[in-house]
Amino acid sequence: MLDTSANNKRIAKNTLMLYFRMVLLLVISLYTSRVILRELGVDDYGVYNVVGGIIVILSFLNQAMASGTQRFLNVEMGKNNQKAVNKVFATSQQIHFGVSFCMFIIAETVGLWFLNNYMNIPEGRLGAANWVYQFSIISAIFGVFTVPYNATIISHEKMSAFAYISIVEAVLKLLVAFAIIWAPYDKLIIYAALIMLVSMINCVVYVNYGIKNFEECRHFTLKRNKLMMKQMLSFSGWTVFGNLGYILHTQGIAIVVNMFFTVAVNAAQGIANQVNGIVTQFASNFLVALNPQVVKTYAAGEYIQMHNLIIRGCKMAFCLMAFFVIPLVLEAPTVLQVWLGIVPDYAIIFMRLVLFISLINSFSSLLAVSKGATGNIKNYQITLTLIGALHIPFAWIAFELGGGPEYSMYVYLAIVIVLQSLRIWFVCRSVNLNIIRYVREVLVRCIIVLVISSAIPIMMHILLIPSILTTLAVGSVSVIGVVISTLFFGMTTQERNAIMKPILLKIKK
Repeated sequence: MLDTSANNKRIAKNTLMLYFRMVLLLVISLYTSRVILRELGVDDYGVYNVVGGIIVILSFLNQAMASGTQRFLNVEMGKNNQKAVNKVFATSQQIHFGVSFCMFIIAETVGLWFLNNYMNIPEGRLGAANWVYQFSIISAIFGVFTVPYNATIISHEKMSAFAYISIVEAVLKLLVAFAIIWAPYDKLIIYAALIMLVSMINCVVYVNYGIKNFEECRHFTLKRNKLMMKQMLSFSGWTVFGNLGYILHTQGIAIVVNMFFTVAVNAAQGIANQVNGIVTQFASNFLVALNPQVVKTYAAGEYIQMHNLIIRGCKMAFCLMAFFVIPLVLEAPTVLQVWLGIVPDYAIIFMRLVLFISLINSFSSLLAVSKGATGNIKNYQITLTLIGALHIPFAWIAFELGGGPEYSMYVYLAIVIVLQSLRIWFVCRSVNLNIIRYVREVLVRCIIVLVISSAIPIMMHILLIPSILTTLAVGSVSVIGVVISTLFFGMTTQERNAIMKPILLKIKK
């Protein structure tokens, strides 16, 4: 039986470490983006985002294998089977070498052909786009090599190492942003080359840390474990299918938008996605600390504890997202103007829609991990992927009928609502979690928190004149509203007491 008290303390400690990481990354990333947009310009910034998007699509195999590796490591660690952990890691390395080779071949054939024949690149920038593409391929390959080591760090719940390595990477990217200010040659090409160098350094750091600290990372072998490879590929095969659908939505839609509009619109998408990525990280950091515990409790047969982790984790993920989403959605114009100085067309509407969709989607990561813990994901992945893939054809139709770029997000909003409903049904059924309990304790409470915490900020946004002071006021009221409504409406009495009791004891001292 797993020690619940020790696990809770570990989750809390790891979450705090990840938030320390996130605050630093937030400050660094926001400033880095401002410098890069200013130095590259809107068009080149859009070129970098859309060309890099091709590589992201081709790396769907890698992302699927990453989640599969972490799942198998967590299961074997939950069983305290070090020999099996060694086999999982060695097999994962072999698979990732294969993935990198496949990705390279596809990128240098199909991807390169698509870039030069179908992408809408500004006149005179196709040569630079090809350089960006080649550097992005190399960056992606180093990212593939990093995955098994990254998964091992998270599975061992060494979040301090994960945090420090991420901070070093962010600082290096900030130095890259400063470097291109004095670039003597094409700034877009130099930027892509330096980002490739950062990826190489990041890979070396992860590998070195893994070898020094974890036994399994020192057990590389060319000898194949056919049974383990079959199990991992079988599980990851369906995850590949699911990740392909997600990648087609996020990066594929950027390419479709590029075919109908301009790279300036891609720049707006890139800005919106970056804000969304930063905000989503705040919620997902909590889940990164929680995910290994969900898998380990399932592997240990502690199903009641697993159900409690799912319920609490989904609620907290939503409330953490609401903490940032409400003020950012309401005050998007001022926030973007202060942050960037230059605000690309459509950036405001993209940012609002992407953030709102992410709020609805905030449960999905933990639900996917919970479903993955069972190992039975075939029907789950097929159903969700096929429905999610409707985003591209429906968006294409909307564009053909004269809809603007934002119509792609309206289409996806409707799809996300359907996907979340199906995700909840699949997970509750597979882990024997009462769906009525989930609806009552998660969905109803989250809706109440959202309505109560956003009511006053919405009125302030409508009635007050737009300014930095208004944004600060709306943000402050929104944050206070989310905290209070989460404590009194989002949490049960037991959960509230568990948080308040230590605080009150410290105050009394």
